[in-house]
Amino acid sequence: MHIAKDLVAASATPLVLGILAEEESYGYAILKAIAERSGGRLEWTEGLLYPLLHRLERLGYVESTWRTPDGGRRRKYYAITPDGLRELAEQRKQWDAVTEALQDIWKATRSIAPLAPPALEA
Repeated sequence: MHIAKDLVAASATPLVLGILAEEESYGYAILKAIAERSGGRLEWTEGLLYPLLHRLERLGYVESTWRTPDGGRRRKYYAITPDGLRELAEQRKQWDAVTEALQDIWKATRSIAPLAPPALEA
């Protein structure tokens, strides 16, 4: 299934903040968590993630530190800040409102069969 760019962009901030609210993480692990949690339907690239992380850091929602785990390579770890937790709570309220509206619409239209594409004329 293809997920539209607009929907990916709209959901990017709450997804990353939500992952970081559970525990601090680094870029590759965040990408992997998003892919796993979406059942492989969201396959982000570094080109999407890192500009978002930098923006969230500029806004004060995340902070980063460089670390080298034992026997590992140097990585930049990201952690959510108190402002980031407040933003995540706000994002959750907004997504709850959107989800409720969509659920209501889907319930109301459940009995309506999806329109079949018009038959091609020979």
